[in-house]
Amino acid sequence: MNNVTKLFLAIPAIACMASIAKCEDWPTFRGADRTSISNETGIMTSWPSDGPELVWTAKGAGRGYASPAIAGGKVFTLGDNLSTKDDKDEYLICFDLASGDELWTTKTGEAWDRHKQVSWNGSRATPTVDGDLVYVISPFGKLFCAQVADGSIVWQKDFKADFGGKKKDSWGYGESPLIDGEMLICTPGGSQSTVVALNKKTGEKIWNCSRPDDVGAGHSSVVISNVGGKKVYVQNTGMGPMGIDAATGEMLWDFYMKPPIAFIPTPIIDGDYVFSVAGYGLGAALVKQVVQDDGSIGIEEIYGPKTSLGNKHGGVILIDGKIYGGREDKSVVYCADMLSGEVIWEERGGGERSTSVISA
Repeated sequence: MNNVTKLFLAIPAIACMASIAKCEDWPTFRGADRTSISNETGIMTSWPSDGPELVWTAKGAGRGYASPAIAGGKVFTLGDNLSTKDDKDEYLICFDLASGDELWTTKTGEAWDRHKQVSWNGSRATPTVDGDLVYVISPFGKLFCAQVADGSIVWQKDFKADFGGKKKDSWGYGESPLIDGEMLICTPGGSQSTVVALNKKTGEKIWNCSRPDDVGAGHSSVVISNVGGKKVYVQNTGMGPMGIDAATGEMLWDFYMKPPIAFIPTPIIDGDYVFSVAGYGLGAALVKQVVQDDGSIGIEEIYGPKTSLGNKHGGVILIDGKIYGGREDKSVVYCADMLSGEVIWEERGGGERSTSVISA
């Protein structure tokens, strides 16, 4: 078995085929802890000669780039131009995990049809499920909170109208909101409200974090780190990573990376380390969060952007100190030592263009 085939490249629903009733929830983008590493066991190491058993097929998932979120026996996604609808609008969709039956749909607005190239259009963000509520962000920056039971909207916000938000690129918002305790964390972008914390049940603002001169939101989703006993939210905007005090919303540090056309992958956290990567020739940087003499939290640069580690769309994963991901937007998988940034191996994968990696 070569290095590439050791990686499990698939949507998380594949892990549920053998026993749907026992499958692990995958309630938001990149899984519950946003590492893209599944704890499922008993995964097939090879397909049967006639392929894996087909459990069900479903109609009406729509067009777009949203992956499925799986929680409580239901599958949620975001799509437009649904085959089951007479219009071309965008919908939050819920399916039954056991049968594939559509349970409900909730319209989130018009389709994202801003680009002449058809493949650049469509929905972007994977929903986030938390208990009896599900959250999703449309490409236009509309944030919705809906009931898991029937899709009825509980509250909604507009990143631009409510927070003065700004998107760095022209491809629409693509973030999956983070739920942490009673807070929802999301990224309107720009210097006015770079990142905000909202009450997850009401949408009321709890705090606002401003990154001076921020060029706008990227497509990354917020992750959690803990440094010196303090919880720190880490996010990539269109100009690289930043760290935020989870309790107060104070910006603790930021690390400037020359803004690429779009900053897409979500950061990787390993203890005090933050690995941030983008494509379009930028590459990856590694910083270490440190507690300074005055008790504040800052960073030390381990290395600046290494173009050899560039990843445009698919994101990367960390296993035992090694980074795995696709090179830029190619079907070439690489393995690199995170601390040094040195590439250990790379191999051609299957398919074409961007590679998205999940480990199980």
